[in-house]
Amino acid sequence: MIRYDLRCANGDEFEAWFGSIADYDKQAATGLVACPHCGSTHVEKAPMAPAVVTGRAKQARAERAVAMAMAAKVREHIRDNFDYVGDKFAAEARKIHTGESEERAIWGEATPQEARELADEGIAASPLPPELSPQTPKALN
Repeated sequence: MIRYDLRCANGDEFEAWFGSIADYDKQAATGLVACPHCGSTHVEKAPMAPAVVTGRAKQARAERAVAMAMAAKVREHIRDNFDYVGDKFAAEARKIHTGESEERAIWGEATPQEARELADEGIAASPLPPELSPQTPKALN
């Protein structure tokens, strides 16, 4: 897919996606590319700046990859060395805190409300880092 910034004869600017450069050329030549604002089929490509990957962007990607690898190691260590208590995490954390249950490292699920209540009670608990993929949107990073 390729995205073009386009401009019609009336000066309206818009963008459109095409399967390939040849697809754009063919559609434009046969009048199939029309301005969504005025309907003009006299459309040309507007000047565009190429996307340039800067050193800063490369560094940010490398740092993100390191952080993702570290988070994966943390999840793996917890999975291999802590007791999984499932959705009983909050109840079991309280039992450990009060001495009703043996002291040990646990992991499991808790609702946001349960996590707030544990914090209010002075019981230490932390969320696991999420599993991220290279395709995770930047807003989640």
